Amino acid sequence: MSDLPPVQPAPDPADRTSSQAGAGDGFATRAIHAGQEPDGGTGAVAVPIFQTSTFAQDVVGETRAGYDYSRAGNPTRTALETALAALEGGRHGTAWASGMAAADAAIRALLRPGDHLVIPDDAYGGTFRLVDRICVPWGITYSTAPLHDPAAVAAAVTDRTRLIWCETPTNPLLAVADIAALAELARRSGARLLVDNTFASPYLQQPLALGADVVLHSTTKYIGGHSDVIGGALVTSDDELGEAFAFHAKSMGGVAGPFDSWLTLRGLRTLALRMQAHCANAAAVADMLLGLPKVGRVLYPGLAGHPQHEVAARQMRDFGGMVSFTVVGGVEEAVKVCSRTRLFTLAESLGGVESLIEHPALMTHASVAGSALQVPDDLIRLSVGIEDVDDLLADLADALA
Repeated sequence: MSDLPPVQPAPDPADRTSSQAGAGDGFATRAIHAGQEPDGGTGAVAVPIFQTSTFAQDVVGETRAGYDYSRAGNPTRTALETALAALEGGRHGTAWASGMAAADAAIRALLRPGDHLVIPDDAYGGTFRLVDRICVPWGITYSTAPLHDPAAVAAAVTDRTRLIWCETPTNPLLAVADIAALAELARRSGARLLVDNTFASPYLQQPLALGADVVLHSTTKYIGGHSDVIGGALVTSDDELGEAFAFHAKSMGGVAGPFDSWLTLRGLRTLALRMQAHCANAAAVADMLLGLPKVGRVLYPGLAGHPQHEVAARQMRDFGGMVSFTVVGGVEEAVKVCSRTRLFTLAESLGGVESLIEHPALMTHASVAGSALQVPDDLIRLSVGIEDVDDLLADLADALA
């Protein structure tokens, strides 16, 4: 595992959505302090929930603090956007009502009818559905490619390609793409590189420092961290893109509300500690699964046998909390295993403090059935939580006995 490149503070602290200068260089320090100074009026240490739709103006057209209507901007959301930008080493952050709202805004800001994009050949089902069912009728074309293979990505790029959409690690097969290599390919091709950083979180991986143009998050997952809020985010250091995302937020309105922003910000403050526990537990789970007779393949970037282990070790701080594996006995046995766990709750989503288990082919990735992105029907995906690891290991061993 390698140290991440140093994150530079934003040069303009007056920019509401740029990372906060002077917040401190350490990740955990920035997670607690960036955008979260004590309230100037009351001294409140926690960011207040500004649960208001509009703001009073003393003079026509002159706002008191730059806010006039909460769709365009809200102080609680600004605090979250500032913190997210700081943690990703970016200049501009926008917070959205969901990860898919952020994905839709990114596509609408970056692409036009006639443009082409490349997506992973094992992309998240919701991303595939957005591209295939929404963007194609709008006039956008796409190709799929294994993004861990730069030569295959280069072959998929056309003279109309304007965006390479990367997940790393991917969902649910946990393939790892070389972000720096893809960034260079995108630059040579006149395209942008967007990295969905949901699985890694900014604690484990910072794509902007590796050359990406945009980072996307479902903040519902590790950033929120408690399975109690839906949200999304876009972060960039490109001033033009930052302005475009802010314009789309104001014009399209799919923004995070103040209470959701506050919940997400509260989760963000403990991200570093939680990710350390997720990673340690996931590594132990992956190691145990390797030795069980009912388990086929174990997919986890931290395993020396993972085909992109070296890439993951180079660009990630640790290997994440997600583990996938196949079971002997096919789909029927996989479904039975999912129903036999006690601590691993059978549920969609991921990244919360509690452990989850799911069957991607019948749950999160049902939308890719019959397509080139169809996932194996004997595959199980685990979101390994932060419970006592011995309890988690015993639960899985019993379910696979």
